[in-house]
Amino acid sequence: MSRKLSYREAMREAMHEALTGDPRVFLMGEDVGMYGGTYAFSKDFLGEFGPERIRDTPLSELGFVGAGIGAALGGMRPIVEVMTVNFSLLALDQIVNSAALYRHMSGGQFSVPLVIRMTTGAGRQLAAQHSHSLEGWYAHIPGIKVLAPATVEDARGMLAPALADPDPVVIFEHAGLFNMEDDLADDWTVDIRSAKVRRVGTDVAIITHGGSLPKVLAAAEQLAAAGIEAEVVDLRVLRPLDTATIMASVARCRRAVVVDEGWRSGSLAAEVMARIMENVFYELDAPVARVCSEEVPIPYAKHLEDAALPQAEKIVAAVKGLLG
Repeated sequence: MSRKLSYREAMREAMHEALTGDPRVFLMGEDVGMYGGTYAFSKDFLGEFGPERIRDTPLSELGFVGAGIGAALGGMRPIVEVMTVNFSLLALDQIVNSAALYRHMSGGQFSVPLVIRMTTGAGRQLAAQHSHSLEGWYAHIPGIKVLAPATVEDARGMLAPALADPDPVVIFEHAGLFNMEDDLADDWTVDIRSAKVRRVGTDVAIITHGGSLPKVLAAAEQLAAAGIEAEVVDLRVLRPLDTATIMASVARCRRAVVVDEGWRSGSLAAEVMARIMENVFYELDAPVARVCSEEVPIPYAKHLEDAALPQAEKIVAAVKGLLG
């Protein structure tokens, strides 16, 4: 059996389950209470759980992320919502210099079981300061896990294991996915360790994550109509990367394209390409290609924003380029 659910509803359901099932769990962030969340993830939570567990915070990411770290060190299980990835830059010191380091610097005496959720990605005409895709920055940092749920199932299922993890977990939720609906099976299972093959193919492995997954799947359908069978790998977990799943897919298909909404320079795509070259270079029949955002601040105008981002047509062209 299954039921139809949107990405937004799945995440809201996951948080509701966590709040109901564990009194140590609480939600804090800007507008999560009275307003019900900027994207309605916490709608009606304040009335149900009260202000002690649904905490509106001041506009100070540095302050409330730090408070979340303190609460986690004190035995609580905070879910800290940062409105967008852009605003998380104001809390980088807390995330990178505190949360990620406590277990190592304390010799394992302390852990920070903290979940930080944030919206990422472009495609909604919110201009440069609200359209970053900085997942690769966080995937660079030892001491944290980085997740990018791109399906309704992952939106529903990744929060519980993230809260159970003794180390900080950062979850990137692409705003372009929030209204996406899909069937959620009653027997779903989700982990926060492995990548997942979303479509099986033989001619090219297309590796992606987050908001680019629907575009890659659309490109795969277009390629299939042209007789090219693409295998689609959803990274899902950006740190630590599931290298084994990536390499198995690339070795099987012998060609690879990496699709990443981040910019090319210093990107997560570059890391994936490097690992492919290190591990399965002699299995390749063509150089690895990538499709990333253009090296510009994301434009506001719709036609320019679309032109700056990876699109199905660009992915199809990259694959056909590999196949000659």
